[in-house]
Amino acid sequence: MTKIDVVALNGSLREKSLNAYVLRLAADLMPVGMTLELLDWRDVPILNADDIPKGYPPSVLRIRDRIAHADAVLIGSPEFNYSIPGGLKNVLDWVSRGDDQPFARKPVSLITVSPGPVGGSRVQYELRKVLQFMDAHVMNRPEVFVTAALQKFDADGNCTDETTKEFVRVQMAAFHTWIAHAKAARPH
Repeated sequence: MTKIDVVALNGSLREKSLNAYVLRLAADLMPVGMTLELLDWRDVPILNADDIPKGYPPSVLRIRDRIAHADAVLIGSPEFNYSIPGGLKNVLDWVSRGDDQPFARKPVSLITVSPGPVGGSRVQYELRKVLQFMDAHVMNRPEVFVTAALQKFDADGNCTDETTKEFVRVQMAAFHTWIAHAKAARPH
């Protein structure tokens, strides 16, 4: 069995982020052979185009390199004001610069969590637009929007809702297939 290396970006930096909880759940429910590494982007500076000629900051180079060498990317994010959290958008903007931006033709899946009733559906729409521009291959289905999340995770971040676990398990199985097809289609 071929190993599938997935990196994750969490749109929240909160210590007890609901999206960190669901990304951990996704890692636990991935099919055998898939691994997940959460990328830390807290030291990525605000993008200023005047700084680009000086070269990428080390934190940006690290993230770009890790995404470039991963088989796929999983993004978990809260929804801020109906859209992408500013910090996550900043990371995506940095990574997207240059002809060698690593999201091009990269398999991507989205998962969002919210204490509210729509589960972050609007941030997924916004992320899809940005990732389309970056030529990422975003998996369309199954979509996972975890609603009313405060009732679905305990104080330690463990998912207590069997339906949510099943949605995430099914999405990770489909993501495995999506990535395997992408890997098979790549020229050797």
